[in-house]
Amino acid sequence: MKTLQVFFVILVAFEHVYFMILEMFFWDKPLGIKVFGLKLEEVKITKTLAKNQGLYNGFLAAGLIWAILEKNNFDKIALFFLICVTIAGIYGAYTTNKIKLFFVQSIPAIIGIILILLNK
Repeated sequence: MKTLQVFFVILVAFEHVYFMILEMFFWDKPLGIKVFGLKLEEVKITKTLAKNQGLYNGFLAAGLIWAILEKNNFDKIALFFLICVTIAGIYGAYTTNKIKLFFVQSIPAIIGIILILLNK
């Protein structure tokens, strides 16, 4: 069970490192434009906001990596950051009307939460 828990925490951390890189460094590049489905005009206007958002995604990833490294408090730290990711995914899907965002961001975090809570 612990292996599965760690797998999902690593998966969510990896996703957020990827989001951070996309938002901070590729937002206005062809890859970022394609991934986020934006128009060039939108990208130019939102570039600074995207970098800020990317930084926050990096913090979420850092917290999840910290949970893995901090074996004695893995459950508590991982739960906190997985809940943060879940809420961010729900809010992001709601405000952008992109249900895909919920499935990509929140579902892996919810699975991680369930796996940790089942082990209590």
